[in-house]
Amino acid sequence: MHEAETKPIGVIVAQLGTPEAPTAKGLRTYLAEFLSDMRVIDYHPLVWQPILRGIILRVRPSKSARLYQRIWLKEGSPLLVYSQRQVEKLQAILGDHYRVILGMTYGRPNIKDAVATLEAEGIDRILVLPMFPQYSSTTTASIYDAVYDAAAGNRASFAHQRKRFVPTLRFVEPYYDDPRYIDAMKTHLQQTINSLSYVPDQYIITFHGIPDRYLRTGDPYRQQCEHTANLLADAMGWRADEWQICFQSRFGPEEWLQPYTDQVLEGLHHQGYERPLVFSPGFVTDCLETLDELGNEGQEQFEEGGGHPETYHLASCLNDHPAWIDTMVELVRQNALGWAPQEHEEADLLPSFSVHPN
Repeated sequence: MHEAETKPIGVIVAQLGTPEAPTAKGLRTYLAEFLSDMRVIDYHPLVWQPILRGIILRVRPSKSARLYQRIWLKEGSPLLVYSQRQVEKLQAILGDHYRVILGMTYGRPNIKDAVATLEAEGIDRILVLPMFPQYSSTTTASIYDAVYDAAAGNRASFAHQRKRFVPTLRFVEPYYDDPRYIDAMKTHLQQTINSLSYVPDQYIITFHGIPDRYLRTGDPYRQQCEHTANLLADAMGWRADEWQICFQSRFGPEEWLQPYTDQVLEGLHHQGYERPLVFSPGFVTDCLETLDELGNEGQEQFEEGGGHPETYHLASCLNDHPAWIDTMVELVRQNALGWAPQEHEEADLLPSFSVHPN
C-alpha cells in the first residue's frame, strides 16, 4: 500500500462565516472582514473603504448585534452550532479514512486555520465541500480564494513567504441539481408540512440575493437558483400557482435580483394567501438570514400586509437532518474517488441505508 493511501483524506466543510459574539465589537470585526472581500462588494477599495470604515462600521454593528441577539443559542451562533453538528456526524459516518474539519471564510474557525490543522497532521490531500449548493462569486468563489491562499501561503502579491509544499486540492462542484440534495429537501419539507395543523396555501422559495449587475458580468447564480427551485417544486408535486421564487437580503442602492422577498411576503394576503410556508434552499445551515430575516422580519412583513402571524411558517434549513448528512457523505465519497484505498472506495459506492422518519 502506498504511503498516500494510509493517510486520511482531509475534508473541509466550508462555510462563509459568523461573528464570535452578538456584540457591536464582535460584529464590527466580522463585518470589516466580510464587507472588505471584493468578491462580495466589488467597488474599488479607494471608493468603498472610506464608506465602509467611515459610515457602515460606525452604524451597522450595533444594529446587527441586536438582530444576532434574537437568534443566538446558548452554545453560540446558530450557524456555528449547526455546522459543527454537521462536521461531527459526517466524521462519524466517514470514519478514520477521513479527517473532517470546519473552515469559514470569515470569523473563526477560519479556512486558514483548517488547512494548517490538516497539514500539521500530515494530511496532504484536501477535499473542500462548500456549503452553498448554487455557485455565486460572492460565496463559492470566496471559499475558493480562501482555500487557495491558505494552501499556497499567499500573503501579498510580491511576498516571499510562499510555502514550499502545497497540498493537493479538490473542490466539490456546485450541486444545485444533484438528485440527493433535492431528495433531502423533499424529505425535510414533507416532514415539516406533516407537522403543521394546516396545509400551506403558498410555498415561498427564497434565495439570498446578489446585485443584478453580477449576472450581467458572468455569475450563473440566478439560473442555478431557478433550476433548484423548479426541481424542488416538481419533486414536491406543487402546481405552478402553489409556489413562487424570490430573493432576499438586498443591500445598497443597486438593483438586486427580483422579485424581492420582503415585497412578496407583504403582498401575500392581498393575493389571497393566508398560510405561507417559507423555505430557503440556498442555505443548508440556519443563520441570521434565515432565522431572523425570514423568521422574525418575514413574519412581521407578512403581518404588515394583512396576514395573520400564526399562519406564517418558516421551514428550517437542512442543518443536521439525516437525509442531508447522507447527501454530504455521498458528495464526499464521490469526489474522493481515487484517493481512498480501493476496498473502501468500493464500499463507499454502496447506497446509504439511513432510516428517515416519515
